[in-house]
Amino acid sequence: MKKTIILTAAVLFSAVCFAQKTSDRPVYLDPNAPVEERVEDALSRMTLEEKVGMTTAQSKFSSRGVPRLGIPEVWHTDGPHGIRPEVLWDEWDQAGWTNDSCTAFPALVNLAATWDKEMSLLYGRSIGEEARYRKKDILLGPGINICRTPLNGRNFEYMGEDPYLAGQMVVPYIQGVQENGVAACVKHYAVNNQEFQRTQSNSVVDDRTLYEIYLPAFKAAVLEGNAWSIMGSYNLYNGQFNCHNKKLLVDILKGEWGFDGVVVSDWGGCRDSEEAILNGLDIEMGTWTNGLRGAASDSYRNYHMADPYLKGLREGKYTTKELDDKCRRILRLIFRTSMRPEPNYGRFVCPEHYQAARDISAAGVVLLKNDNNALPLNVPEGGKILLVGENVVKKMVVGGGSSNLKTAYEVNPLEGLQNAYGDKAEIVWARGYVGDTSTSYNMVDTGQDLTDDRSPKELIAEAVEAAKDADVVIFVGGLNKSAHQDNESTDRQQITLPYGQEDVILALAEVSKKLVVVNISGSAVAMPWAGEVDAIVQGWYGGTESGNALADVLTGKVNPSGRLPFTVPFRYEDGPIKTEAQYPGIKEEGDEYWQTHYSEGVYVGYRWYSSKKIKVQFPFGHGLSYTTFEYANAKADQPEMTAGQTLKVSVDVTNTGATDGAEVVQLYINDVKSTIDRPVKELKNFEKVYLKAGETKTVTFEIDAQDLSYFDADKHEWVAEPGKFKALIGSSSEDIRSTVNFKLN
Repeated sequence: MKKTIILTAAVLFSAVCFAQKTSDRPVYLDPNAPVEERVEDALSRMTLEEKVGMTTAQSKFSSRGVPRLGIPEVWHTDGPHGIRPEVLWDEWDQAGWTNDSCTAFPALVNLAATWDKEMSLLYGRSIGEEARYRKKDILLGPGINICRTPLNGRNFEYMGEDPYLAGQMVVPYIQGVQENGVAACVKHYAVNNQEFQRTQSNSVVDDRTLYEIYLPAFKAAVLEGNAWSIMGSYNLYNGQFNCHNKKLLVDILKGEWGFDGVVVSDWGGCRDSEEAILNGLDIEMGTWTNGLRGAASDSYRNYHMADPYLKGLREGKYTTKELDDKCRRILRLIFRTSMRPEPNYGRFVCPEHYQAARDISAAGVVLLKNDNNALPLNVPEGGKILLVGENVVKKMVVGGGSSNLKTAYEVNPLEGLQNAYGDKAEIVWARGYVGDTSTSYNMVDTGQDLTDDRSPKELIAEAVEAAKDADVVIFVGGLNKSAHQDNESTDRQQITLPYGQEDVILALAEVSKKLVVVNISGSAVAMPWAGEVDAIVQGWYGGTESGNALADVLTGKVNPSGRLPFTVPFRYEDGPIKTEAQYPGIKEEGDEYWQTHYSEGVYVGYRWYSSKKIKVQFPFGHGLSYTTFEYANAKADQPEMTAGQTLKVSVDVTNTGATDGAEVVQLYINDVKSTIDRPVKELKNFEKVYLKAGETKTVTFEIDAQDLSYFDADKHEWVAEPGKFKALIGSSSEDIRSTVNFKLN
């Protein structure tokens, strides 16, 4: 059925295009005409029924076009890490295609950990090419919700705990995707920070917190990235569902920011016809019409913005003002994508994309600890490397929810190190623990058999025995994409390692000559065993080339330059979430929904730990290298600035080691004396600078009044108070190397 409809639309499109002479061709079919003229011309030719039809899904991943006018359907695809395999017309089950195995790119938290805007652009261009090749118009990503709690099961799909970092990393991604004539659909807008009761949770957030923490990355996506689409989220914000939340969509997104793109509902996120029609939703997608709870019928004609909308228009309940606005936005998106003037056929599963995935994955690997130069690996010829842990062999692309992918291949850490060493070293694997033995999700199967009947005691004994004569032991563990780990629809239940992995690490520490721990996860894992091991590496879900990328870093082929996009605390209890009301929320008698109170305000992540002087295991922005860097000569180009001026702060950075490498120079701002309570430091700029051994470069940052401002909710404006400020320059939120004092007049 799907192929038939695509073919019919193509035939109709050709008939309309070529049945007329060029001089008689309607403006909307002229690819060289201005987009807004094309939009108005097409809109003027549409019937009421055709207009309403464009606002609603027609299948699981497509929404209607106007076949009579040769205007094609809009094809959507998950996800932010790779192009989802094709599914049946109205089912989640796989369609069974044999040519839809994509390149799996690293999870977005891996991208954020690169702190490299060029890598973000490469990522966007590469995945955009894959989407265009598969004839997709909207890529459902990237995700940029803030990591408010490390327990959020979907943190791996997002870009960390800081709004500035997320905003800077999302912009190049969007630009790269949209270069290919594919719309990036930035999600999930907004304050969508947990999976627990995600369709029944009301986020209670004050305006200052909303504007300072949870909106800046979305604002950057719209104003700097020029995103062509935005996806609403399942939750409510201050009592109204976000897929038709007037304040978020009408007042802020389309009002204050002037967004001219399309708002797409999350699948099943539309819950009310009148609110959807009046409050800024443009395309209703999904499953059923009451969230994700099921319904007697999921016929698309029953959707809130389908027949009920048409009936309301005919009865005079609604005017066509909102409908025409929705259609203008959808037509604008179509003329930017499938009917754009520039031909673009994309590329799919090509060597360039594999290399991009490998480079991005390696660039985001974070070296957390490296005592006694345990890394890079220095194994004698014919030496023995013991790999321990289920994640040594488990394929991680499959699972996790809507980011589930069918990839052409996936290199695991065992294969990556085998590729790196060949026959120069003996590489042995011991399981160590049994975690998640499932190997399929949504009818995508890895083909592995991970079942193991041995007891934890037997598995540890095997690993310990194998470790006794190993030159180095590398434990590769962490999380996976099963329920209550890094997974859509469920949150984590603790931030320590699951499956008894701590027992395995401590047992190995007693007998190993050298012990390296590689943690694979999408959010913070507490590491009470950190003092017992020689080195710790934070790895991620690295996609197709994950194992090769990890081996590149472990062997020294790539000098690690990743930095943490979130804080790793000693204990969950040390963080800002102190009450059930904050997380996971409370549902008192008489409440229809769970109430989640963001009462920590702006004190999220490092803002909390730094301001409260709470020690952490590894701070935001932390990451080591196989070389060393020194900072010197930090200075401002002037001692004072006034609103409207720009202050330049510079610092010299030198690679003082013997190995070429990259340093992430981070700029934080401290308001010395404020009339309101503010965090002691906030990230306002960063630069990844590549330095050869012995080389020095000067890094210069520009500071303006916006960088010094807080959001005044009473005035509903950003305010920069005159007074003294400090520019804090360092290699993490806690490793400040230089301080520059200046004043705002």
